[in-house]
Amino acid sequence: MNQPGFFELMSFGPGGWGAAMLFGALMTLAVAVCGFAIGAVFGAVAALAKIAGNRLARIVADVYTTVLRGIPDLLVIYLFYFGGSSVLTAAGRLFGSEGFIGLPGFAAGALAIGVVSGAQHTEVFRGAYRAVQPGEIEAAVACGMRPLLRFRRIIAPLVLRHALPGLGNVWQIVLKESALVSVTGTVELLRQSQVGAGSTREPFYFYAAAGILYLAITSISGFGFRRAETHYRRGVARRAA
Repeated sequence: MNQPGFFELMSFGPGGWGAAMLFGALMTLAVAVCGFAIGAVFGAVAALAKIAGNRLARIVADVYTTVLRGIPDLLVIYLFYFGGSSVLTAAGRLFGSEGFIGLPGFAAGALAIGVVSGAQHTEVFRGAYRAVQPGEIEAAVACGMRPLLRFRRIIAPLVLRHALPGLGNVWQIVLKESALVSVTGTVELLRQSQVGAGSTREPFYFYAAAGILYLAITSISGFGFRRAETHYRRGVARRAA
């Protein structure tokens, strides 16, 4: 009996793994997007604490970025998964529930990746804010803009303009870290590749397909970030080389 080839295995017909691999890629994308969004929120808060917070806020932000950048990401995922399940189980017992209550693997993975990437977001946002010319903010103050309006129309667009290149790098890191959430039982792209490889005994085909899908996601998202950079740099004079 002839062994099925690459295109047969990755087809969407009967016996093909194309649909399962595509679902794994979508799950990877969902985990990465959720983790990136959560990290952006943590990063914005921590960056604000480092820039405009009091001494205690700056210390807390410094501890957060130092700790999260200093321990393995996989360890953070384990802590969220098992620690979160322990918290849910204890909370359930307070309301009369019996037995173990597990934190969903997707939620644990997205939260863990978000908290980890938040430390990287923090430095990106802080550096982007420092790159804004003080005169641009002072001009908004001189015009009588209220703080919220000044943030929405002046500070946020300028910070985003400077932050986009760094955010693109953080996104690429988050996308690769999403492969780690398979330890929580979430069937993302890499886990699906492992399942397919074990079932068909064709590991090279499945891991090659996973690599192609990862490259497709990174290429499309990279194009999107470049377009966003171009959009936010409209009207900015290029410096002569």
